[in-house]
Amino acid sequence: MKFSEFDLHPDVLDSLHSMGFSEPTPIQEQAIGPALAGKDIIGVAQTGTGKTAAFVVPTLSNILDTEFNGKVQSLIIVPTRELAVQIDQNIQGLGYYGGISSIPIYGGGDGTEYDKEKKALKEGADIVVATPGRLISHLNFDYADFSGIQTLILDEADRMLDMGFFQDIMRIVKHVNPDRQTLLFSATMPERIDHLAKELLTDPVQIKIAISKPAERVLQGAYIVHDDQKAPLIKQLLRGKEDLKSIIVFSSTKKNVHRVYSMLKSADFNVDRISSDLDQKEREQVLLNFRNRRTQILVATDVVSRGIDIDDIDLVINYDVPGDAEDYVHRVGRTARASAEGVALTFVGIEEQQKFGRIEQLIESEVPKVPVPEGFGPTPEYDPKRRRGGGGRGPGKGGGRGRGGKKGGGKPRRR
Repeated sequence: MKFSEFDLHPDVLDSLHSMGFSEPTPIQEQAIGPALAGKDIIGVAQTGTGKTAAFVVPTLSNILDTEFNGKVQSLIIVPTRELAVQIDQNIQGLGYYGGISSIPIYGGGDGTEYDKEKKALKEGADIVVATPGRLISHLNFDYADFSGIQTLILDEADRMLDMGFFQDIMRIVKHVNPDRQTLLFSATMPERIDHLAKELLTDPVQIKIAISKPAERVLQGAYIVHDDQKAPLIKQLLRGKEDLKSIIVFSSTKKNVHRVYSMLKSADFNVDRISSDLDQKEREQVLLNFRNRRTQILVATDVVSRGIDIDDIDLVINYDVPGDAEDYVHRVGRTARASAEGVALTFVGIEEQQKFGRIEQLIESEVPKVPVPEGFGPTPEYDPKRRRGGGGRGPGKGGGRGRGGKKGGGKPRRR
């Protein structure tokens, strides 16, 4: 199927063409038609499947087919500032030929940014992309008018509920035009999302694409190791990998991010780190350097595992196993995006084997166990049913008995 087969506004088709997009991904193919028709949608799809364009493209087209009413036309609620910026950038690209106006609203900025946000909310904008907390800080005053919103979109809804935003979302929705279209997108469909959908959506079209499984093009592998083997292992794996342009190393805590970053920096790797303790401008600069290939290795918490639009990641390393099995899917989803291929490696310590076992259950697949390089000494046996605190130095060599190896100039806007 081609984008040209949808009843999209010509300006949106021009933008898609100029950006080199001709064929929709599965989530886009199933979502764009119903969204253009004004139907409510629940879309469930993993990271990297083109979820953003699945709601941005039809929303832009519908906006361009209506007259601007001087109010906010569409509201997109997201869990993080990084995702707000990413979606705004997508809107700027896809809405270029139509002169679409959008603004990201998120915390961490200075008074100047707050004033810009206030002006957009007072005077109206085609699209507002906002994090819940910052948006509520504006809603505490009377200048934010959402009575003209035609489309409400919740992206990464499962993540927002994980972060405790349910009450904030419901409070925001009370300010939004009740006669609206609502699109809800999520990577997973737990019971809480079903409850949220019943509160906000009317007779929604349900779309589910590849739930909770890494893309087939991701070559996965796991090293079963002792904790003190992780540092020398990552240095050995990364040494001599100058041909890899972009590598992300994930850790679950800010403390470990700093420790891994410092260790790699002292070993002369081209590395930077990002976590929630950096201010907004620092985080944006770190991501910009990584996108532009000025930084080869980015050490990060899960703040970048979802919703950050960085393509062509060659290698993902999970320095530790994420506590939530779903986060593994999102970490791994940073590589092999679109039609690309990628590699994802996970270091599994003794205390993390149960968690990794739950991941394998979730993805319904055993991740191949890769032998450690020669000279690393004995490694633990892999026993995902092992109780925490059990087991010492195992007699195994090269990763225990798991399976190894690879698996097979814009036009004027209507107003």
